[in-house]
Amino acid sequence: MTDKTAAVLAGTAADTIQALNHATLGRQLDWEYPGDAYSVTGGLAHMAGMLPQAIEQIARLLKRLEEEGHLKSDRDTLGDDLEAAYAGLTIASGAAETLCGALNRAQHGLGAIAYKD
Repeated sequence: MTDKTAAVLAGTAADTIQALNHATLGRQLDWEYPGDAYSVTGGLAHMAGMLPQAIEQIARLLKRLEEEGHLKSDRDTLGDDLEAAYAGLTIASGAAETLCGALNRAQHGLGAIAYKD
C-alpha cells in the first residue's frame, strides 16, 4: 500500500505518461526496435485495462457522498453537475475499455514484427 493520496498518484501517472511521450520522440536508447514498441504498447494496454476500476471508484465516492448529503454545487445546479459527472465517468470507462482492446490488438500485431538489418 502507499501513503500517497489518490490525487497525487493520478498526477504521478500523468507525469509518467508525459515522460513516456518524451522518451518516444525519436531514436533513443531502448526505442529503436519493434520489440520496444511491443513492450510499450503492452504496458499501455495494461494501464488502460486498470482505468475502468479507478473510474468506477470515483463514481462510487461521488454516489456515497451524494447519498450522505455531503455535496453541493457552487452554481446551485447539483443535479445537473452530478448528471454530467456520472455520464462523463461512464463514457470514460467505456473509452478506457476500448483503448485497452485497441492496444491489445496493436500489441498482437506487433508480436510478429521483427527488425531487419
